[in-house]
Amino acid sequence: MPDRYEIEKENKVRQLREKARYDKGAVFSVLDAGIVAHVAFVQDGAPVVVPMIYGRENDTVFLHGARKARVIKLLEQTKRACLNVTLLDGIVLARSAFNSSMNYRSVTLFGAPQLVEGKEEKLRAMRIISEHSMPGRWGEVRDSHDREVKMTGVIALKIETASAKISAGLPDDEDEDYAIPIWAGVLPVTTKIGALQDDDRLLPGATASDAVRALQQRKL
Repeated sequence: MPDRYEIEKENKVRQLREKARYDKGAVFSVLDAGIVAHVAFVQDGAPVVVPMIYGRENDTVFLHGARKARVIKLLEQTKRACLNVTLLDGIVLARSAFNSSMNYRSVTLFGAPQLVEGKEEKLRAMRIISEHSMPGRWGEVRDSHDREVKMTGVIALKIETASAKISAGLPDDEDEDYAIPIWAGVLPVTTKIGALQDDDRLLPGATASDAVRALQQRKL
């Protein structure tokens, strides 16, 4: 299996090409760090973008929604979809507005959506999605009821082509602008998961498991 995606018309990064990454390691690392994906497709000749939770297994991204939801029905019917995950790491304040920018990790991928059918296959995909955002939780909660599985829609998006774009570091100003007596630098942006908040209907003695406690204070 190739360890990078071929550069094609769809996934080629045209702006700031030096920040482009086509190796699967970079693509997967951004996908695995994110929680929400924005999925784009065409409906009746017009563009549509929908945020969705997801999980990844190898070259396949699984997307979750209600079985009757518009997005699941539309993804089932379309032949092509685009998915993006972006993590903001900082605001770069340069000595000019033109050179001011952002530090970020971003992935854009393309593939053909396919509806996941069959109870066991759907449950396997649902577990992958759950474990992506809540590692260890699937084995603690009760089994899904048949009606819950039927009400859930899962789309498998096989990654056919993809690229990552990663920007980091300090401002890159024009040579003459370094003589301007104005502050420049980076304002870090961190997405951090906070502390657990108890449900007000917990049974006596019910405490968070080690797996759940480990979810706290993580940085994306």
